[in-house]
Amino acid sequence: MEAALDLGYEVYVGMSRDNPEQLLCDLNIKFYDEHVYRNVLAFKDNYIAFKNLMTLLKTGDFEVIHCNTPIGGVVGRLCGKMSKVPKIIYTAHGFHFYKGAPIINCTIYKWAEVLLAHWTDAIITINNEDFQAAQKFKLRNHGKVYYVPGVGIDTDAYKNMEFNKESIKKNLKLKSDDIVCIATGDLIKRKNYESSIKAIAKTNNTNIHFLICGKGPKLEKLRKLSRDLNIENQIHFLGFRTDIKELLNISDIFLFTSYQEGLPRSLMEAMAAGLPCIASKIRGNVDLIEEGKGGYLLDSYDVEGLAKAIHDVANNEKIRDSMGKNNLQVIKKYDIEKVNVMIKDIYKEVLSSHNEGARMSR
Repeated sequence: MEAALDLGYEVYVGMSRDNPEQLLCDLNIKFYDEHVYRNVLAFKDNYIAFKNLMTLLKTGDFEVIHCNTPIGGVVGRLCGKMSKVPKIIYTAHGFHFYKGAPIINCTIYKWAEVLLAHWTDAIITINNEDFQAAQKFKLRNHGKVYYVPGVGIDTDAYKNMEFNKESIKKNLKLKSDDIVCIATGDLIKRKNYESSIKAIAKTNNTNIHFLICGKGPKLEKLRKLSRDLNIENQIHFLGFRTDIKELLNISDIFLFTSYQEGLPRSLMEAMAAGLPCIASKIRGNVDLIEEGKGGYLLDSYDVEGLAKAIHDVANNEKIRDSMGKNNLQVIKKYDIEKVNVMIKDIYKEVLSSHNEGARMSR
């Protein structure tokens, strides 16, 4: 948004809430109701999102649409095509087709992206697997595919924090010498917390604890799994938290067994906090973690391998320190300031013929 404003655009941003036009923002941007759309089968919601954006586009001469998310990418590009918007940019936060994806993802969803690319002037990808895949697309007007290292993270925000580590541990009913693993994210199927919990049980070490920060529909099933494995005292379901930075800084290991990601911000936050990371060997994670240097990468469902990795890292402070320092260096290239510069350069290249005071919708 800052890049668009700097280039002289009037910016409209879609939000899923009532009366968004009444919101105030430090940036000079306007909001409209984009409606909620996350499910491809939610036809009514997707139609309302389509209708709302078409209504907005009729209010003036919009020069650019920059759309995000898979469903948002469909709605934004369809509206842009029908409204003859001159420039359309799409940021892919993770294509639904990826290595190991179900066949429907690698057929229907893939061909949908191939088709929509014909209506797109620029595609921004945030991991190397998606960047390579998008290179095969044919974009409108000889458009280009760009790689940007994620949405950016303020790496300085996780350094030199002042807090009482012992007090926080005590409030969580943890002992000072407990080894603390942590994960952040919604409790949904894709995050695959089951493998992490089973791996903790396999270590057979009651001093290893696991903080799960997030909420979602899998909560009760995960609680039951912890009870069934007799480790309910080691698994701490903390729900939604506003003190993630502090919790990362009292932890020893970031444990992340998700089976699908684009470029996970939670993993980047853990790296910025100087944590060693034990993660699934999937798209996005492999961009961030250097095997054996910043942590270990394993199959999402390899409980035995995950348990061994947890055991090895938990029992070797020197390894934890070395891996944490490695991640602090690696994460620097994902800093928000560097990402902002790259986005602005892309805008300048793609929108080189923009009109002063033109409109952009996001």
